Amino acid sequence: MENGGAALAAWNFAPNDALLGLTVLSVRGVLGRVRPGMVEGSDAGARPVVPLGHGGPSAFPCFRTAPEAVDAVAGALRSGEHNSYAACIGLEPARRSISQSLSRDLPYELSSDDVYLTSGCAQAIEVVCSALARHGANILLPRPGYLFYEARAVFNNMEARYFDLVPERGWEVDLDGLQGLADGNTVAMVIVNPGNPCGNVYTYEHLGKIAEMARKLGIFVIADEVYAHLTFGEKFVPMGVFGSVAPVLTLGSISKRWVVPGWRLGWIVTNDPNGVFHKTKVVDSIKSYLDISSDPPTFVQGAIPQLIKNTKQEFFNKTVEVLRQTADICWEKLKGVSCTTCPSRPEGSMFVMVKLDLSCLKDIKDDMDFCCRLAKEELVVVLPGCAVGYKNWLRITFTVAPSSLEDGLDRLKSFCLRHSKRK
Repeated sequence: MENGGAALAAWNFAPNDALLGLTVLSVRGVLGRVRPGMVEGSDAGARPVVPLGHGGPSAFPCFRTAPEAVDAVAGALRSGEHNSYAACIGLEPARRSISQSLSRDLPYELSSDDVYLTSGCAQAIEVVCSALARHGANILLPRPGYLFYEARAVFNNMEARYFDLVPERGWEVDLDGLQGLADGNTVAMVIVNPGNPCGNVYTYEHLGKIAEMARKLGIFVIADEVYAHLTFGEKFVPMGVFGSVAPVLTLGSISKRWVVPGWRLGWIVTNDPNGVFHKTKVVDSIKSYLDISSDPPTFVQGAIPQLIKNTKQEFFNKTVEVLRQTADICWEKLKGVSCTTCPSRPEGSMFVMVKLDLSCLKDIKDDMDFCCRLAKEELVVVLPGCAVGYKNWLRITFTVAPSSLEDGLDRLKSFCLRHSKRK
């Protein structure tokens, strides 16, 4: 038998080099590197793991979805009308319901033709990056931010260029820095509002400045609004309000507001009263990509009209109130954690960014080392900042049961005290 090297050389296939290494741009991939050191106890007195790095809180009873949403899906299944393939852009009743719902916050009416359904917001990002890809193109992304955008851009041979969010100004976009990054090959910029990972919510005035900058640069805005209306500080304003200034592709889903990330139903919406996306054939590119990609489950699409119509406002109010409570717990508890700084109180989404001061910690190399050792010693899982493009910071999720959140932050405090340099 030939040796391994010779046998390997005989094969004609090889991996796609564009995929190798992309795991480092995945939150799941990074958390997978944080968790292995944990040894969970099995006796009755063992401490539970406290997950403060996740993005889906549905495991906690205080973040369960609305019963009307469950009834809508069950009804769609029992009807027997949604067991077939759907159109590539999604079922028309679902798209119409989404357009009507989103239009309530806009100065113009969307139609079902403005809505394209996707398998969660992750596929919406995939579709948009694929539809924009061309030789030499670049896209402007926020730092810190959701690195899935970079992963999809790189996979499509687009260059990712990062503009800064300014922590001292509530994580506003550094518009001067952004302008300096753009050139004739820049196609779009991404904003995430409410913010992941920063917990910020942009004002009407700041969004207006972003739209004016996009128009000046001749690019459009990709507005990731998956956390829309999950705000407890500044009021949420959709970027689509400024669609007549610069065209906007809004990405959203039912994952966060209805707390059902596993249902995999998202959308791309064209906020474009001037018809720029049609003139430039961007919508044709989106439709073509959807023709050769997978669809969200048809029965979930079929449930959307009743899900949107029947979910009571009380459910949304309760979710926001729990978020307000846990965000306040997080903000107050972090004040007492040595060697960390939280620049601003979260106003929306499910996260807050915390800066590490490594100079006052002994035997901690960086944010990844910090999180691995925290998981091993305290059974607390936090996302290192490198996973969102901000080395030596932490992203802490506050969408856990209040008692678990307090416990986890107390363990974080103990860990920092134990590893602090003595003065």
